[in-house]
Amino acid sequence: MTLELISFPLCPFVQRSVITLLHKEVAFTLTPVDLAHKPDWFREVSPHGKVPCLRVNGSTVLFESHVINEYLDETVPPALMPEDPLERARHRAWIALGSDVLGDQFQMMSAQGEERFSAASRQLFDRLERLEKELQDTPLFAGEQFSLVDAAFAPLFMRMEILHSIWPLQRWESLERIRRWAAVLMELPEVAGSVTAEFPAQLYACLSEKGSLLLRSA
Repeated sequence: MTLELISFPLCPFVQRSVITLLHKEVAFTLTPVDLAHKPDWFREVSPHGKVPCLRVNGSTVLFESHVINEYLDETVPPALMPEDPLERARHRAWIALGSDVLGDQFQMMSAQGEERFSAASRQLFDRLERLEKELQDTPLFAGEQFSLVDAAFAPLFMRMEILHSIWPLQRWESLERIRRWAAVLMELPEVAGSVTAEFPAQLYACLSEKGSLLLRSA
């Protein structure tokens, strides 16, 4: 089986799938695209015009990070989703919430005015506080075992820590269980290796280009 992940360097949804591929130690190639100038071949393979896309054996293309990750989980051991149907559905639900929170985070990062920033920040942290109540005192979401929920939230947490270093966020500091979970994730080789060493600088440059309130208030 050959796997090609079509990507964009700053996309957290791509990062979710990179983390899963690295954790499973499966060979893959990474093909970046310029989303500001999408090539014709990319428009043909991506129905939404978004990344990630996973091309399998050079032909079949999967899209949406949660679909890609579940396909990988079903075809490449070890399994990262629970066997029990109810618990598996619970994991899927939190992965879906994680996608919504990534949207909130993007809105917060790209906000140029106080009103938009406050609305996005409030929604983001309201959702994270609900997640905080769900967590147990375990290193990872499902205890000791890495799961697709961990892969889903790691990109969010990585960005939160970078943002927090630019402009301290009091509500982020208050999420003790989430920040302990985040600290464990950041030390995992599959998470650390899912971005390049230039990633923080690239993120900073992106925020600067968008005129982010975060940088103007730092």
